[in-house]
Amino acid sequence: MEAYERLRSIQFDPIAPVGCNHDLVLQARVPGYKIGDWQRPVYEDRLVYDGWDKQASLVPMAGWPVRRVLHERHKQRRFQHIFADYPDAIDAILKELAERGPLLPREFRFQERKEEWKGSWHGPNLSKQVLRALWHSGQVMTAGRRNGHHVYDLTSRVVPAHLFNQPVLPDMDAMRELVLERHRATGLLRPTASYEVWSYMYSPERAVHLKELMSRGEIVSVDVEGMKAYATPLFLSLLDQPSLEPRIVFIAPLDQFLWDRKLTAGVFGFDYVWEIYTPEAKRRWGYYVLPVLFGDALVARAEFHCRGGVLELREWHFEDSDLDPAFWSALERAIKEFMGYCSATSMSVREHIYSKVRDLFLSVRSD
Repeated sequence: MEAYERLRSIQFDPIAPVGCNHDLVLQARVPGYKIGDWQRPVYEDRLVYDGWDKQASLVPMAGWPVRRVLHERHKQRRFQHIFADYPDAIDAILKELAERGPLLPREFRFQERKEEWKGSWHGPNLSKQVLRALWHSGQVMTAGRRNGHHVYDLTSRVVPAHLFNQPVLPDMDAMRELVLERHRATGLLRPTASYEVWSYMYSPERAVHLKELMSRGEIVSVDVEGMKAYATPLFLSLLDQPSLEPRIVFIAPLDQFLWDRKLTAGVFGFDYVWEIYTPEAKRRWGYYVLPVLFGDALVARAEFHCRGGVLELREWHFEDSDLDPAFWSALERAIKEFMGYCSATSMSVREHIYSKVRDLFLSVRSD
């Protein structure tokens, strides 16, 4: 929960070559974390919810009230046609949940197809489309998952009463808080970072909130290698703390560390491209490559795959061959920890990997 408090939310992504993105984000910060440990605080303890922040995310439950402003924006701007055109379907879905929930989409008695929607993002099933509209507008939530599929229930049965019954914040107050949340999450952030970072916090509105947060002293304007950015005073205070012993961390592709990739490139000289959607023949680095952080430098890129207790190193690309000798002992520790994270008992390394890296990986045994 300390990791969630620092990050404010963790982007959810189901693709899992070596755990999912949300697993990888947590393993980078929580000692002893294992794939799947994210589920208990979400679906059993209700300390975290499975909802929307920067795309689909895992968000501390305490952050739900302020994000209600996003629910209304989704309803008015993204799913307006569902609410306008299918009120009977909405009523039927909500009534079934009230009487029978929690339910998978296929378990609803109400089922109707719209063939004209075939090929759309959520498909031709009207109940699924309605459920997504209700989910984004905050009327239903993910109460659990079965084989990766959402199990839906009424929001009032998922969110604790003391949070559900809080007064709705005025839009301006809620959006200002969410803009501040983004800075707390990332440390440094450019006001011109990509749309995906800001979600529904549009540029003109964002500029108003940035000015207000500056006047309150809640964020500070900084210059980073010629790029304008903002940071919280707390983040800046961390820069003056004594350096820790360098360790190696494998960074998730959708980690806050990489949200503003132009800033990451400017600070670290590291141009990260997530090539998962790049045709294989055009990939430079690999399908699901993780940046490798050593101390305060991004020194390599690694691609892993884990199945059946075997952790496979598929790609390894150094950024610079001039490495501190301490790198190799740090890498050995990191491999052991990563094997523990994915419950691997053995290693496999592809033949083309640099021999020193290959030999080290193959020599490591899980504890």
